[in-house]
Amino acid sequence: LFEFADKYRGKYDSSITVAQKYYRSISGYNDELLWAAAWLYQASNNEYYLNYLGKNGDSMGGTGWAMTEFGWDVKYAGVQTLVAKFLMQGKAGLHAPVFERYHQKAEYFMCSLIGKGGRNIQKTPGGLIFRQRWNNMQFVTSASFLATVYSDYLASSRGSLKCAAVNVAPSELLSFAKSQVDYILGDNPRATSYMVGYGNNFPRQVHHRASSIVSFKVDPKFVACRQGYATWYSRKASDPNVLTGAIVGGPDAYDNFADERDNYEQTEPATYNNAPLLGILARLGGGHGGYNQLLPVVVPAPNPVVAKPKPAPKPKFTPTPATSSNPITIEQKMTTSWNAKGKTYYRYSTIVTNKSYKTLKDLKLSISKLYGPLWGLSKSGNSYGFPTWLNSLPAGKSIEFVYIHSTSPADVSVSGYNLA
Repeated sequence: LFEFADKYRGKYDSSITVAQKYYRSISGYNDELLWAAAWLYQASNNEYYLNYLGKNGDSMGGTGWAMTEFGWDVKYAGVQTLVAKFLMQGKAGLHAPVFERYHQKAEYFMCSLIGKGGRNIQKTPGGLIFRQRWNNMQFVTSASFLATVYSDYLASSRGSLKCAAVNVAPSELLSFAKSQVDYILGDNPRATSYMVGYGNNFPRQVHHRASSIVSFKVDPKFVACRQGYATWYSRKASDPNVLTGAIVGGPDAYDNFADERDNYEQTEPATYNNAPLLGILARLGGGHGGYNQLLPVVVPAPNPVVAKPKPAPKPKFTPTPATSSNPITIEQKMTTSWNAKGKTYYRYSTIVTNKSYKTLKDLKLSISKLYGPLWGLSKSGNSYGFPTWLNSLPAGKSIEFVYIHSTSPADVSVSGYNLA
């Protein structure tokens, strides 16, 4: 996909012209190409993408655009923040001068958020970031998410934010992000929660078709598309289905908000409102545990010591063969390693494959000698099973889970399953 997009450059709405009425690409495609390269490098450590960021940063605007917004169309601030992370990790190499320019623009954005930059982001009298009337909350949650992660990058590198006339502690960025979340959840002049279903005072007439129409469980009669609009859309009553957790567009530049279903600019929810907020809430919920967000990174030894490198532990299950009695294979491999505070950590990827011709259900895995966090499975008692979003595995398909600890691979085996 990246190769295709880079080779055949152009805006998607030039071919899908109907999108111009709703989601027109004003910023063009250069920010998306840099954004994709940054994330592909983050995911793969493939030097091709790092070199792409270095060679194209100036010509494609990554180092030139000084941003005061971050959203679905304009992603430069996100690119600049992620590339600044690579610089702090010591990964820039020969591209360090270019990456430093990305870094400077990331700092410009962060300083503008907290009102200490050369051109500051507009805020409502109540303190909420304000970019535009139509679904302003997307810019609030996205910018606050960047402030949250950048705060952790600075804290991890023991650095500070360098604004126009003052150095700012990383904690100030995190506090700013928290202030935006507090506003969203009700700490604002209207005492309104802009998360549906949270608190006592939240939007009751959300611009959302499924929320505004009666539930099938309450009235199973068929509701046609036009009937849903004609009969239900114009009702002034509260939503029959509460869209719990949705973040709506939010107030105007003066903290005013009209809870009316046809006021789509303020009452429409969107996935790009909620997605960044999850990251912020996860970080705020984690407290101040001193997370190092720059790992993995090679920490230089205090003295030049020449020593034979320690070989990585070899996975024990690579792979477990499938048999008629156990038609499930388990393959483990180490994907990366890093040093921190004198200890070597390993990230293991484990692939579980259904080799049978039937659907695999009720999978139970036994995992012992695990001494770190694990992602991609749900735990019940002493065994692990499918993650909550998956309840079966079709024939021939695989799932992956990963874990990190500082020793040899864990012992993974199948303790139970059903085939249907």
